[in-house]
Amino acid sequence: MPSLPSRAAKDTVHHPLFARFYAWQSTISESAIGPHRDELLAGLSGRVIEIGAGNGLNFARYPSTVAEVVAIEPESVLRRLAVEAALRADVPVDVVPGAAEALPVKSEAFDAAVLSLVLCSVRDVPRALGELRRVLRPGGELRFFEHGRAPDGRGMQAVQRGLDRTVWPRLFGGCHVGREPLAALRDAGFEVTSYRRFLVPERGPKLPSSYCVLGTARRPVADGT
Repeated sequence: MPSLPSRAAKDTVHHPLFARFYAWQSTISESAIGPHRDELLAGLSGRVIEIGAGNGLNFARYPSTVAEVVAIEPESVLRRLAVEAALRADVPVDVVPGAAEALPVKSEAFDAAVLSLVLCSVRDVPRALGELRRVLRPGGELRFFEHGRAPDGRGMQAVQRGLDRTVWPRLFGGCHVGREPLAALRDAGFEVTSYRRFLVPERGPKLPSSYCVLGTARRPVADGT
């Protein structure tokens, strides 16, 4: 069980219409996204914290070597769906309300952490990553699968900047398409150990949200000295 404070965390995100759209869209796109989820979670073990668990599509893909997953989800509609998904998982999953910027768990309590398509919608990325670094043990592993800024050409980057300043966050639950997850991880003090870039979908027109990166990082061992 997670180590929670005496008062339960309140919902800080409320996007019921987007939450229902996301639950529908994520389910129908799972044939394309699922293999990336498998790669993201392969080989994990011990206690794991997942930030922004959404409707819980990762839960069924955690390997049996994971002792426990504490899944943080701030949106109430998605959290209810995540609780249902947790009941079907092969590993223990505890779905907890809370915000990435103020995780309701003790410091250095987890062996690994998972970020899955969540940094795009976090309100304060540096603060959220600082919290993640706090709750990971020194040397703990961070797995990330995120979308962000297009690496090739100023044209798409300009489109992303325009969307982020106007309609995209309002339509898609606070999502931003032009953030830079790798730079944010490094700025937060994580050691990025490996990553690969790819497009979703792999074929067809490139969308503002198509530019993805998947990889691993670590909280430096020296943090514990």
